[in-house]
Amino acid sequence: MKIHNLKILPEYYAAVRNGTKRFEVRENDRQFELGDILRLMEWEEGAGYSGAEILVPVTYILYGSHYGVRDGYCVMSIGEEIQTTAG
Repeated sequence: MKIHNLKILPEYYAAVRNGTKRFEVRENDRQFELGDILRLMEWEEGAGYSGAEILVPVTYILYGSHYGVRDGYCVMSIGEEIQTTAG
């Protein structure tokens, strides 16, 4: 299990926080695996990090070159938050 630090734009961060967004689409440059933890850190272009972050577990991964997902990318299902830090 690894913890991956990832930037996330405010609109998507809010959707993860309120539970309406339960997936992440990412380039698979980190070799994401089932059970990994994503540390999603709110980041805004021009302003940088807000200090808000959320930790969520990866519960399923659809790797690229299947069902319209581009090779080298993945779609990850994410579970409920493990921890949240307000910015």
